Amino acid sequence: MKYNFFKIVGLVLCLNLYQYSYAQNVETENEENLPDKVTHAEPLYIDLIRDLGARKGEREWNVGLGLTDRSDFDEYITLVEYEWAPIDRLGLEVELPFSFYSPNQGSYAPANNLNSIKMAAQYSFFVSKKHEMSMAFGYIQEFTLTDFENYGDGKLFTGNVYNPFFIAAKRLGANFHSLLYTGPVFEHHFETNAIETHWQINSNVHYMIPGSRNFIGVEFNKEVHEHDFEMTIRPQMRVEVTDQLLIGIVTGIPISKENERFSSFLRLIYEP
Repeated sequence: MKYNFFKIVGLVLCLNLYQYSYAQNVETENEENLPDKVTHAEPLYIDLIRDLGARKGEREWNVGLGLTDRSDFDEYITLVEYEWAPIDRLGLEVELPFSFYSPNQGSYAPANNLNSIKMAAQYSFFVSKKHEMSMAFGYIQEFTLTDFENYGDGKLFTGNVYNPFFIAAKRLGANFHSLLYTGPVFEHHFETNAIETHWQINSNVHYMIPGSRNFIGVEFNKEVHEHDFEMTIRPQMRVEVTDQLLIGIVTGIPISKENERFSSFLRLIYEP
């Protein structure tokens, strides 16, 4: 009886080891059949359209909530976005960003509005596991909208925003990640037919905790308007709640406090 018991236990252990080995081999074979992809830490405030080196079928929902303390009013922002990869290395996104305002006592505040209908595309043209580096170019098109209070009284669309951009990301060893996101922004106002131009230069450094998707890091969001330079430093962290849900927490610290003080931002990331 004792001999049979140990024989059965040994058989069960062998079966479990075989199943584990088979699963590992299948996973490795599936990974080998997929196009190359390097894991990069994605910034939480100025996020990417899709992962660099995106693979067909990837998709993600984002909900963002933020508060900015300005000199004359408080600005509350919320956004809903959906991003997906219809083919390998191509990411698409649709986003609806809202702004709501609360004036300080005796001050003026802008009207509440849906800022724009935002559509974007991003293509990763270079992915190298050997160099642990990825590069992409993309384009964002925004159709800006009038304030809620003016709906029905005039033109619904007030302008366009054209934003081509370039991204380069490089892993610095096993756990540190760096990323550069830059490009011009052209704001076309229909009422005056004027076009304003400024440059975005966003650089990021993150440390990803080994064995997880959690990270801590900082974004340096910089804008150049002719002779003006503005920068907001955004320390941040991302926490994995489940395999499908992540939470990002961001704090904004402007280097110049003429119009903007501290800000905070929360991003909920759901990957179905």
